[in-house]
Amino acid sequence: MTIDADQPVGRPVHATPAPRPERTTLGGRFVRVVPLDAERHLDDLFSCLGGLEQASLWTYMFDGPFADRTAFIEAMKKREASNDALFFAIEEAGSNRAVGIASYMRIEPAHRVIEVGGIVFSPDLRRKPGATEAMYLMTRHVFEDLGYRRYEWKCDALNAPSRRAALRLGFAFEGIFRSHMIIKGRNRDTAWFSMLDTEWLALKAAFEAWLAPGNFDADGMQKQSLSALNAASS
Repeated sequence: MTIDADQPVGRPVHATPAPRPERTTLGGRFVRVVPLDAERHLDDLFSCLGGLEQASLWTYMFDGPFADRTAFIEAMKKREASNDALFFAIEEAGSNRAVGIASYMRIEPAHRVIEVGGIVFSPDLRRKPGATEAMYLMTRHVFEDLGYRRYEWKCDALNAPSRRAALRLGFAFEGIFRSHMIIKGRNRDTAWFSMLDTEWLALKAAFEAWLAPGNFDADGMQKQSLSALNAASS
């Protein structure tokens, strides 16, 4: 096939499709990312994500909150059975207790594009090293094991904590898709973020420097922020 030399075109890329992610376990120092098992993880997840006292965790999600165990396990069973999104539980490495969920979604192997989403972290995981490590493990798997080119993060544009998290983790803000969805009967403008394979080596170094034992003092407080490490590596 010939291309008119007067027309601008994108750079050539390796066009072999990426493999689809599978139900695998990703191990770290603080947490493990494991395939979601609705029955096995029910007690742990309902205790930290279920009930109306945790309603604020579900404000920007497509479903929830879940007032009772019956509704909660049905939602978890649907997640367990889904292949896109492909859901995982986040387990504490020491206790094996599940403290959150996350997924790979909008999986496009032909274009080697994949999104991380469906993230619900309990108060026991949020703002803890394990939360960052879980995202590092999932990102590393996408780029190094599966060979994707582009990793996406999308959220409700009004979800300020999610937008801050995306930037802290090294995703680049790309803009707002206006009136993108209707969620729970309300408009959703969607903020788009991305990370590219060409950016991964620098971002990986920042992740690993932040997660290193030497980056935390005796009280478990960070010495350098991940945002600062990302800025220094860019």
